[in-house]
Amino acid sequence: MEEEKLTRSLSARHIQMIALGGTIGVGLFMGASSTIRWTGPSVMGAYAIAGFFLYLIMRALGEMLYVDPSTGSFANYASEYIHPVAGYLTAWSNIFQYIVVGISEVIAVGSYMNYWWPDLPAIIPGIIVVLFLMLANLISVKAFGELEFWFSIIKVITIILMIIAGLGVILFGFGNHGQAVGISNLWKNGGFFTGGVKGFFFALSIVVASYQGIELIGMTAGEAENPKKTIIEAVQSTIGRILSIYPWNQLSEIGSPFVQTFSKVGITFAAGLINFVVITAALSGCNSGIFSASRMVYTLAINGKMSKKFLKLSRHGAPFYPVVAISGGILIGLILNYLLPMFINQSENIFVFVYSSSILPGMVPWVVILISEIRFKKKHADKMHDHPFKMPLSPYTNYVTLAFLAIVLIFMFINPETRISLIIGLVFLLYMTIHYFVREKRTGK
Repeated sequence: MEEEKLTRSLSARHIQMIALGGTIGVGLFMGASSTIRWTGPSVMGAYAIAGFFLYLIMRALGEMLYVDPSTGSFANYASEYIHPVAGYLTAWSNIFQYIVVGISEVIAVGSYMNYWWPDLPAIIPGIIVVLFLMLANLISVKAFGELEFWFSIIKVITIILMIIAGLGVILFGFGNHGQAVGISNLWKNGGFFTGGVKGFFFALSIVVASYQGIELIGMTAGEAENPKKTIIEAVQSTIGRILSIYPWNQLSEIGSPFVQTFSKVGITFAAGLINFVVITAALSGCNSGIFSASRMVYTLAINGKMSKKFLKLSRHGAPFYPVVAISGGILIGLILNYLLPMFINQSENIFVFVYSSSILPGMVPWVVILISEIRFKKKHADKMHDHPFKMPLSPYTNYVTLAFLAIVLIFMFINPETRISLIIGLVFLLYMTIHYFVREKRTGK
């Protein structure tokens, strides 16, 4: 079994912080302004709704992991409980998603470094980050866990400080001459649903995208029910504090609301502090991506869908070639992003489209988790009586969550700004489906 070969050395503190930090990405720190401007204060509802459905998806995965934990779990479940092509698509969707997101994260690091070193070429920090994280993932699983622990704890502490500072402004008037701000900004300046119903549903796709990769924490789902509930509430509370302190239409499009909130209470070094935090968030996203995607490559090799060369482990029990391949993919994307603008006008738009195209492939693991859980429960009915972590109200909650994801995709297609991204994702999934059946026919399976 592959899980007997790979080294398992994540301690409880590693797992807890991965579970907490996995749901706090760069999107929360830097993307809040854009989603708020799109739909106004009602973005709180978007985060609450998306958080609720993503919580259900994690409950469904946790139920299966408690009975059958394995490397590349949701891809294996898709193959066993749906169809082998579903497992193949899930694995490749995960790989595609994390390479694209990884590219964006290391590009972001280069941009953030310009805050301190304006003349530093952005590609240099990106290359250093990729090589550093590749080595960390090759050294040991424990090294990955240690990095994630510190990256995540920085993000979580920032969230806590944000909530404390926000409450100080709202209730006690810190930074506002002692005059409590209150929460009236939630309905002033155009109302709660500023962008209307359509704007709200358009924002949902961006909000849902900020949760991409949350399935990575599924390995701890059976033990982390309360932390997950807590962090979903923390995300919602954080967005609420931001919107309560500032009129939604006065948020800077470029800066983070976190910077503005800390500045409001007199923390003058807020910009540098948040810049440091978003760098760690980007490092965390890329680090988790290399870890997750390399395990999917390893799972494909275990199942005979890729060369057996990818089964080679490092001296410390990490999948050697999968880690190198995923890191290489991110590095190539980083270099292309740097070089293309020299030869192609407006080539930066290509990257924007490719990055956004990860939204649909990123949903594939969620869809197969929900479908697999229904069939899993029927097959393992004898183990459900004393199961401590069952999916609530299954299968009805599964169907409702699937309907929610479908609605998000429909509005992605309606929205001209995300339509091309959705089509790119569809083309990728169609290509991989055809590739699977052609490969199976050629190998005589």
